[in-house]
Amino acid sequence: MIDQLLICTDLDRTLIPNGNHPESSHARPCFTQLVSHEKVTLAYVTGRDQKLVKQAIIDYQLPLPNFVIADVGASIYQISHQQWLRIEAWDQKISGDWQDKSYDDLIPIFADLKQCHLQEKEKQSLHKLSYYVALTADIDKLISEIRSRLENQQIRSNLIWSIDEEKNVGLLDILPQSANKYQAIAYVMEHHNFTLENTVFSGDSGNDLDVLISPIKSILVANAHGEVKDKVKSKIAQTNLTNSVYIAQGGYLTMNGNYSSGILEGIAHYFPNFAPLNQEIINQITKE
Repeated sequence: MIDQLLICTDLDRTLIPNGNHPESSHARPCFTQLVSHEKVTLAYVTGRDQKLVKQAIIDYQLPLPNFVIADVGASIYQISHQQWLRIEAWDQKISGDWQDKSYDDLIPIFADLKQCHLQEKEKQSLHKLSYYVALTADIDKLISEIRSRLENQQIRSNLIWSIDEEKNVGLLDILPQSANKYQAIAYVMEHHNFTLENTVFSGDSGNDLDVLISPIKSILVANAHGEVKDKVKSKIAQTNLTNSVYIAQGGYLTMNGNYSSGILEGIAHYFPNFAPLNQEIINQITKE
């Protein structure tokens, strides 16, 4: 077994079973026991802010992680002795892209764009400006217009498009150019001695694509949106990412590959030495 393993996972519709697909009953308890292993470091990588991550941990009985990459990569927290310590060095690293401005400084730039509906204040963050966009909108044209306006203001930004299947609405996040889930994970890896050999990520949606098509070992859970699966498959066909992205199929330990069972399946694929541990945990859970 490897010395240490960094498990990074998205929350909504990846670890959290809040999509339209069924969850395998033993998957989350098995995941919780797996990440409690002394060799495992756990990081949640999510579009949620700190408050909503804390609420999800309570609502879904999730294990407390070692790190939280929140706001789609615009903030990073290290959790030690129940204390959430915001990594200010990350804030400083990405702030220059926005000319040291915050999200509310950028709102007036898009005030006349009727397709963009500002998300609730609690869903905004220091370096994340978020809008709802109707799925009927011409998203490519809209993103092009937003990019043009930002460039005119010399604001270097990263635009992330995803879909909230529950609410049937588009989500558009505007972040500093150097802030996304991939860059934030890379920052944690660099500063805590993790490498491509002992890091794995799992996701399901459009805001996970930058990691899913990166060199980081990645898992696309079986319940992922069809559009995301198509994009990942297309990228695999165009590049040599065959060994760094795995699409969960289901059937592993009789589970369906959705949500946390897909995460477990992918971990067993990349790190076979963990497979016996997963089997042992499942045996214990099913006997209880």
